[in-house]
Amino acid sequence: MHQFIDGEWLSKYEATDEDGSFQRQPTSFRDRVAPDDVETGRYHLYVSYACPWAHRTLITRKLLGLEDVISVDVVDPFRAEGGWQFTPGKDGCTADSINGFAYLREAYVEADPNYTGRVTVPVLWDTAEGTIVNNESREVMRNLTTAFTEMDNGIDLAPEELRDEIDETLDRIYEPINNGVYRTGFADTQDAYDDAVAELFDALDHWDSVLETQRYLVGDRLTEADVAMYTTLVRFDEVYHTHFMCNHSLIREYDHLWPYLRDLYTTPGFGETTKMDHIKQHYYMTHPDVSPKRIVPMGPDPAFGAPHDRDELPGQPPAR
Repeated sequence: MHQFIDGEWLSKYEATDEDGSFQRQPTSFRDRVAPDDVETGRYHLYVSYACPWAHRTLITRKLLGLEDVISVDVVDPFRAEGGWQFTPGKDGCTADSINGFAYLREAYVEADPNYTGRVTVPVLWDTAEGTIVNNESREVMRNLTTAFTEMDNGIDLAPEELRDEIDETLDRIYEPINNGVYRTGFADTQDAYDDAVAELFDALDHWDSVLETQRYLVGDRLTEADVAMYTTLVRFDEVYHTHFMCNHSLIREYDHLWPYLRDLYTTPGFGETTKMDHIKQHYYMTHPDVSPKRIVPMGPDPAFGAPHDRDELPGQPPAR
């Protein structure tokens, strides 16, 4: 994996610590959108359909009906040594319609000529200021949810009265599940792998039991927490189970997580932003240390659209 050092695209960085545990590098751009600055066309998202962190923001934008307010460009799912690239001739990919960059890394040094760190998606870009607002997916979700209320469709994924519980749930699923699949797959020692995979499946077991009696992670209401859980679960059986050796169980084998995932997939905003061809190309072709032959497997093609019966529980998807 490559990164910038003082604005120079020079260096690979070591993603694991001395005991072989994967350590995710913190994001650098952490500003907020001021509600007074919101206007159609000012803000832009750079995303990858393959990336679960970027996928969160695409779902949020769709759920809130902000497609005509916030524009989007999509990078190639295959990330080579140059980093995320714009390849408009490839299915589902776009050119950079805002800055004309060939690589996403150009946006980072445009925002900070001395930038040090990785180049990641999503990126929330301010076209008026010509800079990155935020590249932390959880904060981008919250920016969209809270700053664009005058322009969205009235759906609230983080209502004030539930925000503490939503944030607590986001915290609880992040390390063992959202980041846990990476801690498992990128572990460099047996002990690091064993610790990560045990925490991952302990957490999945816990939330499977929670979802026995409630439709969503925070009771009977769809929130940002469900968006964050979905983008990991939908990639699990097709990618993480095999590619990252998260193979204790399939999500399809869980009594409640599996119908919960199907419920979300069939909720407008989720399934149509899920591009499994991009997801599988990215993981199986971009990580040669994990999958050196770069062969994309055919299956297993889970039946995400099958009936789920979750509508018998209290709560319902937000009205569109």
